[in-house]
Amino acid sequence: MSLGVDARLRALAHPVRLRMLSLLTGAALTAADVARELDMNHANASYHLRQLLAVDLIEVVGEERIRGGVAKRYRYNRARAQDPQAGPPGDANLPADEFQLLSAAVAAELQRRAALRTSGPTLLSDAELWVEPAEWEAIRDQVRAASERLHDAARPPHTTGTVRVNATMVLFSIEPDG
Repeated sequence: MSLGVDARLRALAHPVRLRMLSLLTGAALTAADVARELDMNHANASYHLRQLLAVDLIEVVGEERIRGGVAKRYRYNRARAQDPQAGPPGDANLPADEFQLLSAAVAAELQRRAALRTSGPTLLSDAELWVEPAEWEAIRDQVRAASERLHDAARPPHTTGTVRVNATMVLFSIEPDG
């Protein structure tokens, strides 16, 4: 039950929800699991999960009985999230104000993650360039494929033999001057 682009943007425009989407890429987790991982209370985690669920960015993939109650397991719904008809994230052509809102949330999350960076190898690319349209399309396709590969490779938090990584990719064309 998608509530539209505006609701999806509001759901994504909170740094905690961006972190939750990252966590739920590698594993199906309960609200209690998410709360422990993000060092927040259960009620707060549940609230944010409900916001993501309401706009189809996550899905319930199972339930389990815990102390007389039922705990839902949530997972990032990448197929739905990447649906261009549903709105961001993915290949969305957003109005300028909505793109600014989403970009600000992504930038804030990048700053938080950058503070956690290790001294290991880093790939950083920042560019404002002019390229031929066909080359631009090919590069976007390659970055999309790399992003999908990262999402497919994601494992549950703290899995032995894994390394915690950041990947923040925003590619867009820029309006011509004047």
